[in-house]
Amino acid sequence: MRRYVRRFVPITFVYMASIALATFIIADNAPATALTIGLALLPGLAVLGWLWAMARLLVELDNEYLRMLEVRKMLVATSLTLAITSVWGLLELYSPEIPPMPVFYVFPIWCVGLAIGQLVNRFGFGDAGDCG
Repeated sequence: MRRYVRRFVPITFVYMASIALATFIIADNAPATALTIGLALLPGLAVLGWLWAMARLLVELDNEYLRMLEVRKMLVATSLTLAITSVWGLLELYSPEIPPMPVFYVFPIWCVGLAIGQLVNRFGFGDAGDCG
């Protein structure tokens, strides 16, 4: 877990700094230039870093039970994300009044799903483990 946290925390700072930088430099409705695309991709690289850190956690966890708890959290998160985005997409398709959901929200929805998965582990199965 310490290796995971040592990976996750710096990636979080990179994400926050790159979001702040892009927000500060890129004007609303700016044209797609090399600069705007590059700045917009920086937070995406941090998201890839988070996913890599989570994958490494699964590989490095020696305790199979703790690994199962982490996998269950990710399954809950993935199921919730697929359900929300699929239903919202169908609403968009068949109800023109429904505003489109920006794709940006897919990963934050998944992260909320991780928290819900943690609650499922704790209250549905009686154990959330020590993996956060």
